[in-house]
Amino acid sequence: MKFNEDSRVKIPSILHLTRLNYDYLSLRDASWDENTNIFTDIFKSSIGHINPDLDSSDVSRLLEDATLALDNEDIGKAFYEMLTSRSGAKLIDFENFDNNTFNVVTELTYKNGDEEFRPDVILLINGMPLVFIEVKKPNNKEGILAEQKRIKVRFKNDKFRRFVNITQLMVFSNNMEYDDESPLPIEGAFYASSSYSNPIFNYFREERRDEVSASIKELDDAVENFVLKDNNLTGIKHSPEFTTNKHINTPTNRILTSLFSRNRLAFILRYSLAYVNDTLGIQKHVMRYPQLFASQAIKKKLEEGIRKGIIWHTQGSGKTALAYYNVSYLTDYFHSKKIVPKFYFIVDRIDLLTQAHREFRSRGLKVHTINSREGFAKDIKTNTAIHNLSGKPEITVVNIQRFADDPDVVKTKDYDVGIQRVYFLDEVHRSYNPKGSFLANLNQSDPDAIKIGLTGTPLLGDDYNSKSLFGDYIHKYYYDSSIADGYTLRLIREDIQSNYKMALRKALDEVEVIQGDGDKKLVYAHHKFVEPMLDYVVTDFEFSRTAMADSSIGAMVICDSNEQAEKMYEIFQAKYGSITPFETDSYDESLKEQNRVKTAALILHDAGTKTDRKDLVDEFKAGKIDLLIVNAMLLTGFDAPRLKKLYVGRVIKKHNLLQALTRVNRSYKEFRYGYVVDFADIRSEFKAANEAYFKELQEELGDEMQHYSNLFKSQEEIEQDIESIKDILFKFNTENAELFSQQITQIQDKQQVLEIKKALNNAKVLYNLIRLSGNFDLLDKLDFQKINVLYREVSNHLDNLNLKDNLANSTLSSNLLNAALEDVVFQFTKIGEEELILADKLKNTLRKTREGLAGNFDPKDPEFISLKEELERLFHKKKLSEVSQEAMHQNIDSLNDIYDRVQNLNRRNEMIRMKYNNDKKYARIHKRLMENGDFKGQERRVFEALMGVKQLADERVLLNAQVLNNESYFQTMLTRVVIDQFKTKQHITLTPDSSKFINGLVVREYMNEFNGVSEW
Repeated sequence: MKFNEDSRVKIPSILHLTRLNYDYLSLRDASWDENTNIFTDIFKSSIGHINPDLDSSDVSRLLEDATLALDNEDIGKAFYEMLTSRSGAKLIDFENFDNNTFNVVTELTYKNGDEEFRPDVILLINGMPLVFIEVKKPNNKEGILAEQKRIKVRFKNDKFRRFVNITQLMVFSNNMEYDDESPLPIEGAFYASSSYSNPIFNYFREERRDEVSASIKELDDAVENFVLKDNNLTGIKHSPEFTTNKHINTPTNRILTSLFSRNRLAFILRYSLAYVNDTLGIQKHVMRYPQLFASQAIKKKLEEGIRKGIIWHTQGSGKTALAYYNVSYLTDYFHSKKIVPKFYFIVDRIDLLTQAHREFRSRGLKVHTINSREGFAKDIKTNTAIHNLSGKPEITVVNIQRFADDPDVVKTKDYDVGIQRVYFLDEVHRSYNPKGSFLANLNQSDPDAIKIGLTGTPLLGDDYNSKSLFGDYIHKYYYDSSIADGYTLRLIREDIQSNYKMALRKALDEVEVIQGDGDKKLVYAHHKFVEPMLDYVVTDFEFSRTAMADSSIGAMVICDSNEQAEKMYEIFQAKYGSITPFETDSYDESLKEQNRVKTAALILHDAGTKTDRKDLVDEFKAGKIDLLIVNAMLLTGFDAPRLKKLYVGRVIKKHNLLQALTRVNRSYKEFRYGYVVDFADIRSEFKAANEAYFKELQEELGDEMQHYSNLFKSQEEIEQDIESIKDILFKFNTENAELFSQQITQIQDKQQVLEIKKALNNAKVLYNLIRLSGNFDLLDKLDFQKINVLYREVSNHLDNLNLKDNLANSTLSSNLLNAALEDVVFQFTKIGEEELILADKLKNTLRKTREGLAGNFDPKDPEFISLKEELERLFHKKKLSEVSQEAMHQNIDSLNDIYDRVQNLNRRNEMIRMKYNNDKKYARIHKRLMENGDFKGQERRVFEALMGVKQLADERVLLNAQVLNNESYFQTMLTRVVIDQFKTKQHITLTPDSSKFINGLVVREYMNEFNGVSEW
């Protein structure tokens, strides 16, 4: 069969969606608005159906309003608000979701001017293209990263603005199982919300398979035949490979079931999308799958009459976002029962109140804050669920720290029992004492209150445990899963170098002589101790930026006291902050300047105003500050993905330790680890505290301890990894890179080559770890210097294997050229604004030309071959990547000429393909016949004859499973069909040779499709 992404993934996924009750819609007779890709007839019919009170003019105005909303520069926020509006005319009927119209189409062109792309599969709801799915065949070059790069380029293009805004969800799959060892989403099926900059690809691991699988119906054979005929792939109908790919449990089909079964899709569209205003502007987020299943688990517990429980999700998994999503979800749940809910988010520190307020407000919630006993007492007496006058969803954030010991803070008589209060209690491992007034009085005063504890740590203290206070776990999501999903990173604990350790101890001894037996805080805050500590931090952090090849990462120092933090900031400003940047032409000096630590910020509860601290935090997140100096602040709940180095200068005990350490575990670029530098071990207390913490954790978790064992990367694991790498490379000559290359080249098994590549890549990561950790003796265990050379050879061979596979399976012969053009990096001797503008223009023209060539389905066409060779000559001889302004102008002109001719050729090809109902096979046959010369002046009759052949051949292939297994029989059968259609019906004169020529073209196309071979 035709063994490519169409037959292996795309068509099977379309058929699976028909199992999920999406009606397949052929584009042949359909009409749609090319400005938005809304199918207007379906839209008007569906909207009229779900809004029976609207007349046709109202529906037309609604369509106009929706189209106008898509013009906004807001990632579709205005359109989404229309889509989910709970008042006025409905674009989707969420109350009776089956009342909507569901269609699936394929290869719908997203076009604006000369820019276009065609997603593989598009889901329409009421005629609106709200979802698209891009698929690749397994083991494609670069895996899903290729799609990630492609969609990033497309969505930055202003011409696709409306299409980005209308798209709610995207799926990208190469139909492989997840590779949980990879730090990047390379293999598997991922989902994302739309973005103007960088869509985040999320894993999805189904937890309720039986529930969603119940919605899958049997595949209708008539529907399958219609889809195959419409896509001109009748030849794959009976192949065993196609049967395998149609199975409901392929990776692609599993995620389609998880996301697009009717009930799940209704939930995702209505409750799982959020618009977030942060320092980078407005972003669109989609629920992570643990948040989705936690939300549904909360509802299930409520339906069982259980009114309290714990959500244990690891740090960095978005517990504040989970509370946000559930304000909307639970509001609708209670409204369906005619109950008015009121939501509270409980914290125990003013900085956490400020942070929660900012997080909720950035997502569009109205936030009411309470920071006093009087404020809380007044709030619970009110008989309204919200305080704002706009009627928008609201949450009240309460800081109970200042009234936790007040026995009268909550009284039964204060409560308005007509309102259902829902409390999300943050960090419930920490300070919710059952003997304390707040929790005890809350239980007595409002026994019907719903209390949902949120924690990333299971411990609650020495005297009590979580379950007695908040009930059993509602949902759990551990570190192992979070690390595998790419949401959090493992941690590397680095010891400080011996020479600095000695210098610090010497400085400490000198200060102790000066200070005597005074306050230890003053000892650690003395400049004689703080200055060498700061010197180490700055030197080490600059070295880390160089070793990690990333100057964008940030660092934080956790000081022993406010006094030490203040002294450190003072010294930094005097010693480092006063150094002005310098300009240099030297690459090494320029890199050194780029990695230099230039800016720092002091974040203490009593340093500056609340607004000052917020601004500094925002500047750090935006990359404008290199180093944060703190004591107690920002150790919990502070999320800044670029924070990758944490310098711990004091002992942190119990649950606070994990909270602090996991500030550096957020996913960022291609990082696999967060780094913790241990100053506190100067007095050997950090290790003891750490061991005590994990011992306590073991007692709490028992067998579940395994879920936390993966947090730290130990030296033993590093040594084990090295041994594993040596085992994999044992048979190869790693001392001689040339012999190694020859040995690797002989391997044709891609999986084996991929395993070697992964081992070498892991070695590269380990090399940086060893350098950063200072365990230089480990460098002797493997020739790390040669690893990069070996890695490059393996990568090149794997690329060649992928390319051969593509070329052997009907990928265009221009693939080598396309791959080269895709990765062009422009370099200039002189960099200026004009060069950069020209470079963007050149690269954009190059991309359009490449995509135009890739879109040609007939690379045997002499005109296509000529254009491809012309582009190859331009690429190789003129060195597009290293040019002057003048050369760039010339290249742009040359590329534009090639592009115009490619577009003209593609336009003519498309006209022929459309005549044959988009069947590329017959379009190619038609062109070969017209090139032949025997049929000059008979093009219309050739077309009529070939259409007759196509209809009969397709029908016989669909009806007879064995017809393509016997090529000679198929050829004999078609001989009679060809003669009848050409000679008898169209009166075209045929010689024995011309009859044989036509028959050979048709048979070869069908057999190539069936056998997975392409000569085109």
